[in-house]
Amino acid sequence: MRVLVCVKRVPQTGGRIVLTGDGQEIDTKFLGFTISPHEECGVEEAVRIIEAKGGESTVLTLGPAAAEDQLRDAMALGVDRAVLLETDGSEWDPVSTAAAIANAVRAQEAANGPFDLIVFGNESADSGGFQVGIRVAVALGRPVVSGLKGLTVGEGSAVARREATGGGWETYDLPLPAVVGVKEGINLPRYPSVPGRLRARKKEVERIAVGAAGSGPAAVAGATLGPSKVVLRLPEAVESEAEVIGRGADAAPAVVDLLVKLGVLAP
Repeated sequence: MRVLVCVKRVPQTGGRIVLTGDGQEIDTKFLGFTISPHEECGVEEAVRIIEAKGGESTVLTLGPAAAEDQLRDAMALGVDRAVLLETDGSEWDPVSTAAAIANAVRAQEAANGPFDLIVFGNESADSGGFQVGIRVAVALGRPVVSGLKGLTVGEGSAVARREATGGGWETYDLPLPAVVGVKEGINLPRYPSVPGRLRARKKEVERIAVGAAGSGPAAVAGATLGPSKVVLRLPEAVESEAEVIGRGADAAPAVVDLLVKLGVLAP
């Protein structure tokens, strides 16, 4: 069994997002980085499958040289190999990203054998495009199901489950090789151990330079594969106010009046 899990380096959630002066990039000077919660579950799922079935797991990311940190985090959790599609640090659109990953998968499979399963997070925590995994599956001609909250891998096939609209579950029988997109909640990711981190530091990360978005054999006449970015804008700040209606026991009548006004209590 060979499993590939794809992750993306994203700013840690909860941090204050600041843009560069030209509005083209996120200023990362004061941000920490991680991978998305869905992808954390994807890494855990890949490790569990290999623990149960045997074989080899590989983690892949497309990003700057610093994204090696996220690959080593995945290897500290038990992933065997890591591949970095190294970019110049600029943001890639989903079309270019999927094309680069699909090309890398073909090269990896030609050298090391086919992947039985390629695992993506359902969407990334920053752009939330929901596209890359599906585009990779189409490019490779493999079946795909996203939004998974359950996955059982058998011999030659996998049973995938996701929540249906309005309640209940949808169940799919996927022939392998296949591509899946998993959601947070499919499992409970483990924490890396100290020995795991030490082993991850010693492992080699395979680096493949891919340059700028839209470069390489997938580009058409030197143009990018998807829409071009004009500018980034932060959403307008929403101001909130707090009103102190009383202090201590003296506030009780005011609280009752407020509950009556909200309709929680009868007048």
